[in-house]
Amino acid sequence: MWLRSRRVVTAKGVHAASVHVVDGRIVSVSTWDDASADVIDVGDDVVMPGLVDTHVHVNEPGRTEWEGFATATRAAAAGGVTTILDMPLNAVPATTTAAALEAKRDAARGNTAVHVEYIGGVVPGNAGELEGLRDAGVRAFKCFLSPSGVDEFGHVTEADLREAFPVLQSLGLPLMVHAEDPACLLEAPAGGSRRYLDWLASRPAQAERSAITMLVRLMERWPTPVHVVHLSSAGSLGIVADARARGLPLTVETCPHYLTFAAEEIPDGATEYKCAPPIRRTTERDALWEALLDGEIDLVASDHSPCPPAMKGSDGDFFAAWGGIASLQLGLSAVWTGARARGVGVERLTEWMSAAPARLAGLHDRKGRIAPGYDADLVMWDPDASFVVDAARLHHRHPVTPYAGRELFGVVRRTYVGGRIVYDG
Repeated sequence: MWLRSRRVVTAKGVHAASVHVVDGRIVSVSTWDDASADVIDVGDDVVMPGLVDTHVHVNEPGRTEWEGFATATRAAAAGGVTTILDMPLNAVPATTTAAALEAKRDAARGNTAVHVEYIGGVVPGNAGELEGLRDAGVRAFKCFLSPSGVDEFGHVTEADLREAFPVLQSLGLPLMVHAEDPACLLEAPAGGSRRYLDWLASRPAQAERSAITMLVRLMERWPTPVHVVHLSSAGSLGIVADARARGLPLTVETCPHYLTFAAEEIPDGATEYKCAPPIRRTTERDALWEALLDGEIDLVASDHSPCPPAMKGSDGDFFAAWGGIASLQLGLSAVWTGARARGVGVERLTEWMSAAPARLAGLHDRKGRIAPGYDADLVMWDPDASFVVDAARLHHRHPVTPYAGRELFGVVRRTYVGGRIVYDG
């Protein structure tokens, strides 16, 4: 296959180029005129490395009625995502043993439209399982410092991590951390609440700062790579910068919803916006954008965490509803809409959503770039076109999303995985 565009994103920037693919790999990136007669010419559409989403809750097996591999990976393909990393919780069994990982793989086999990798879980008492999970092929580990919301994936204390960190250091894989200190979280009001600001107040930004401070303390003794997931407040980034200045391998992500929404705009009872940590105020959203543009935040991942509509709560109680936002299909467009409004070029999205996540997952030698030797995982999209999100047209299992009715820029035209088309308009 020969493919060409006037806007191909490579390490040299955005330029006209022809990409030659053989047997699922890129063999050359050359000038516009080098393509053969049967070239696929996409004109001015951007050709970018397929997105690598390192934070996806598929939930199969065990809770396939929430989301499964077939629906999740179709949504990924429609959003230009060519590789996902599946989180270890919400499935039953949770991916905390090598046997559970094999159950995940059995469920996925024959049901995926994009490439799938896996994350192992760190829970109280399973330090002895971590080497087996590494040997079985997980790309990273994940733990919660506050309750996860499901009984089969317990949250860890500092004492639990003191047992796990020496093992993790020897294994060399990153530990992804839901970083909220439970001691900083407030109890739900009696009878719950429909007020979004009550939910926001119950999970203050101090919870992130306290948790990250504890992680840095552990890294000083056992400098294993740690990755803070779904950062909601830029107020913790001074701690992160100081740790990095001292050579500690600490990375951070944020999510499209923290870059898109603001607490002041969320209606009471609108539990489709509920997530943890919560979506914060406009000043926090703007500070996250500033940190992302300055390189203080390494990457953007979806934290796609859907559930059946009934679990979002028909009564609008933020404390009773499931916390999670379905956005796997919309991440590229949501982030581009914010970037475009700030005068940011498409090449920055390639770093935030393709190259940096590939590095985190240890896939950087074959994914996240358009270059010879890399997998032909590609997305073609129109950055100048917009659309209004129609939840009924999403490929997620359940059409519940806070993006419904919102205009977004960036229309995905085609997605290729290993040179094979997996989504076409």
